[in-house]
Amino acid sequence: MRPTFPRLSGGSQPLDTKHGQFIGGWGNLGSQPQKGITSYALSANRQRPLAGTANAAVFNVWRRFRAQALYFIPPLLIAYTTMNWAIEKNEYYNSKHGRAEAEEKDALGGGSVRA
Repeated sequence: MRPTFPRLSGGSQPLDTKHGQFIGGWGNLGSQPQKGITSYALSANRQRPLAGTANAAVFNVWRRFRAQALYFIPPLLIAYTTMNWAIEKNEYYNSKHGRAEAEEKDALGGGSVRA
């Protein structure tokens, strides 16, 4: 009885029985070892994965800030100036002098309508 094709595809039997080529067993597929190729590796406990991170972070943050500064600083200044003006105006209107000025306008008929 002849073995089936899946039986021939692994183990110690040649893959191609007609020509006698053998790729390798399961988990050991490959060809002849290559020559002239050198590979180097560094042990995981000898590496410095955070080397230069703090230095690179400072310069990267500065570069990104400088590129985006003109997009957010002018609106920030406008908002701050407007808010500061509104706070000062509110404090004046709620002060003694502000209330006196508002009563004068009401007496002259040029003020706002109060309920």
